[in-house]
Amino acid sequence: MTTQPFTAGIDHVGLTVRDLNVTRDFFINCLGWTQVGEKPDYPAAFVSDGKIMVTLWQVADSTNRIEFDRKTNVGLHHLAFRVRSEEELGAVFERVSRWPGVKIDFAPENLGAGPKRHTMIYEPGGIRLEFDFDPRIQIDA
Repeated sequence: MTTQPFTAGIDHVGLTVRDLNVTRDFFINCLGWTQVGEKPDYPAAFVSDGKIMVTLWQVADSTNRIEFDRKTNVGLHHLAFRVRSEEELGAVFERVSRWPGVKIDFAPENLGAGPKRHTMIYEPGGIRLEFDFDPRIQIDA
């Protein structure tokens, strides 16, 4: 007897960010995403690449914020996005590495022995992002 999961994928990911405008602009202007909604009184912006949605929430008190530390905080370690090809991985790395405020964790490299490759950055608002290419996975255009 097989049991079907109660869930069916990710609806959205919510991230609290240092500066809503800076992070929203990174997703839209650097990564080419689209803003699909907003809640100015919260404030929050909702962005999408057409496959997933990310909700960006402005931290309530920026002066007393506690920066995320992936090694000591419970919760998000990083958010990983898939790309379609090795060439696209290189192109996204080149674009994000030149974006103001981005910190590079590491350039594209094999994940373990490969063939999967990845790169990690911190977007200008401090969220750790990974971009992955795995030739064993076919992606619909």
